[in-house]
Amino acid sequence: MTEQPAPTAESVEPTGTAGRARARRARTGVVRIGGALTLVVAGAGLVGWLAPGGLGDPDPIRITDGLSAAGYRTVVDAVAGAPGWLHRAVELATDAALLVLLGLLAVIGWAGHGRNPLLLAGAGLTLVVTAGAYGLSEGLKLVVDQERPCRALSGVEPMATCPAVGDWSFPSNHATIAAALAVGLAVVVPKLALVTLPLAGATALLRVVAGVHYPHDILAGLTLGGVLAAGTVAVATAPTARLLHALRLAPTRKAAPGPTPGRTR
Repeated sequence: MTEQPAPTAESVEPTGTAGRARARRARTGVVRIGGALTLVVAGAGLVGWLAPGGLGDPDPIRITDGLSAAGYRTVVDAVAGAPGWLHRAVELATDAALLVLLGLLAVIGWAGHGRNPLLLAGAGLTLVVTAGAYGLSEGLKLVVDQERPCRALSGVEPMATCPAVGDWSFPSNHATIAAALAVGLAVVVPKLALVTLPLAGATALLRVVAGVHYPHDILAGLTLGGVLAAGTVAVATAPTARLLHALRLAPTRKAAPGPTPGRTR
């Protein structure tokens, strides 16, 4: 029986260090997943609390009083009588803000392509979760069937043309999309939060200014898009980056150049 040499300190330490690193990554992953689940559950609870009902009710929900209706009237009355060019500017601004966020996402994705798989993965996940949040928002509209405030309330003059009958109000699609894009970008590149988060908030608020949404519609949309993006992008970016690299769709980060082997100074 051949005697095995006793392990040396040099042979044990790398293995132990790698094991501790894996354990730290595992703990970090568990914490992130737990935090993401908590955030999503809390967000779902808030959206459910903001919803006016509608499940199982064959008739559309009409909100005519309460805090949200009063807030809507206050905002719409404040901008009543604004010139026509401002009406058009408000309508264009909401769509333009979404295009700016999409443009930033494209820039981040392009910056990551060929250089940084984390940026590429984060941008891709943000786009996917934004599409998912939009789909979920549309599904909620069909369940809640909440009438637009510009039709439910009398004596209001909205800036924008009131959407057609059957185009429901809760939650706001614009707010959902803006929040998903803004939060996803902020998770991928935290410095962008100074730009993306205010832009998403302004996009949502302009939907009330335009007269097509109640305040609780945009709060629900911001919550829906924001928590889905935060939870998904924070947890799944690193695994997605590794998958992209394994599929040869993204490179590994280039290491800093070191000394050339065999050369001395």
